[in-house]
Amino acid sequence: MKKTITRIAVLLLLAIAAVGCSTGNANGEAEVDDVIDIVWYPNESGEDLKSSRDEIGKVIADATGKEVEHHLTTDYAIAIETLVNNNADVAFMGAQGYIEANKSNDAIQPLVVPTGPSGTLDDAVYHSWLAVNIDDQENYKKDGEFSLDTIADKKFSFVSNSSTSGFKVPSSSILAHFTEQDEYADLTEEDLMEAGPLFSQVLFGNSHQGSAVNLLSGNADVAAFCDTCVENYVEVAEGEENTVGSVYRVKDDAAEPFNKVTDSEFTLMSVTPVLNAPFAANMDTLGEEDYKKLQEVLTSDEVANNQGIFVPEDSEDSALFFKSDKERFAPVEDAWFDPIHEISK
Repeated sequence: MKKTITRIAVLLLLAIAAVGCSTGNANGEAEVDDVIDIVWYPNESGEDLKSSRDEIGKVIADATGKEVEHHLTTDYAIAIETLVNNNADVAFMGAQGYIEANKSNDAIQPLVVPTGPSGTLDDAVYHSWLAVNIDDQENYKKDGEFSLDTIADKKFSFVSNSSTSGFKVPSSSILAHFTEQDEYADLTEEDLMEAGPLFSQVLFGNSHQGSAVNLLSGNADVAAFCDTCVENYVEVAEGEENTVGSVYRVKDDAAEPFNKVTDSEFTLMSVTPVLNAPFAANMDTLGEEDYKKLQEVLTSDEVANNQGIFVPEDSEDSALFFKSDKERFAPVEDAWFDPIHEISK
């Protein structure tokens, strides 16, 4: 753990130095300027998603009359601390990342979230998966059904301990299951972050794509990652999407990092709905005026019908958001994330 803590500390220092945006004055206080800085998680920082990032940036630039700069990252901690430390104005982040950011700096507030197919927040969810390689799936079943009991002593891959669907949600389910057993009664979230009481080895992919590739390359036996972050790279080979037992195959033309594991297949052993990820804003550096402008434009019909942002579901293009029905952005308040707040205490 000491090495992990040191690594995170170094990353945070690098984040502050590398993303030296002009959002602070000489005294280190936050201030509003003429640039909207957007920081992206590793999951959304790939070259294949550049067109989506650029289109969102164009909408924001047009609405505010300001220049937009995108800051790509390779680590969740960098993205979160960049926003918290007044070095970015906006971030697209998971619910857990938003909660961590808000706890560190109460100026961090939710801006919008993508809705579900209904166009409302009622079905604004994606899915946290636990997956295993297809050839190994029988090893994770008891009496013909997938069972969490079988993941004990396995090599496990999470995304980041700041990931909602790639750590917080699956770890909550794992703890709820195993702490009912005398052998693991004292198991804690921290125990899941390293080899020890439950897992023989613990890996962190630093992105959902990275965690999936840890599984498919054989470095992990079981991996946690989400559906939306890998949907550009995989397709259903057997069964229904987001259903336990369904099989997914990596596409032949999958972009990095999946280009090294094309045609590989995995099976879902667990599927859990998760609240959609928000765009969050630093109110101190963005300012109330631009916050209102962004919320208004992002929730507009114009953006909902912008195929550069909400790409048609049958498109072959990679994108951040797909439209199957009435998907759009909707305003949201902190209270909407209460279910994630509860498991983050």
